[in-house]
Amino acid sequence: MSVEPSPSRTTLTFTHEAPQDQPAIEALLDRAFGPGRFVKSSERVREFADFAPELSFCAWADGELLGVVRMWRVRVGATQLVFLGPLAVDTHQQSAGVGGALVERACEAARQAGEAGVLLVGDAPYFARFGFEAGPAKAVVMPGPVDQRRVLVHAFEDLGEGLVGAVEPR
Repeated sequence: MSVEPSPSRTTLTFTHEAPQDQPAIEALLDRAFGPGRFVKSSERVREFADFAPELSFCAWADGELLGVVRMWRVRVGATQLVFLGPLAVDTHQQSAGVGGALVERACEAARQAGEAGVLLVGDAPYFARFGFEAGPAKAVVMPGPVDQRRVLVHAFEDLGEGLVGAVEPR
C-alpha cells in the first residue's frame, strides 16, 4: 500500500540525511519527542548501532524540514537488519502522509540494499500497513525495558521461527 502526501500541501522533496541537516533534524526531534526521547529503549540501540545515512531520509518542502526517518545497522542473533527510528514529522504535517512516505522510502532502500528486514519499536496498527508485525519479533530482546508487543519487524526474507536474541551491533 502506498501512502501519498496530501495534494493540498507543497510537493515534498526527499533527500538522504546529510551532516548539514543535523541542526534541523535535532530541532524537529526535540519538538516531536521532547527530552523523554533520550530514555527510551530505542535510544539505547542508537548508542551502539552504526548509523546508515544512505537508508535514512529527510522530507523537505520549501526549504523546511517536515519529517525524518533514521536507520541503524544491527543484528539479532545471526540475522543482520536495520533498526528504524526515530521517525518524526512536524506537528503541522501529521496525518498528511509524510511519515508513511518516509517509512516506505526507508524500507525500500533497506530491501534494495540486501537487508533481511527492518526492526522497530512502534505502534502496531500504524506500522502494520507497511508490512510490520510483532510475531516474528516476539523473542527479540531490546536493551532496556520495552513493551514487547511494540517490537515489530518487516521481513524481506524468510526468518524461519522468527528473530531470537538481543539487538546488538553488527
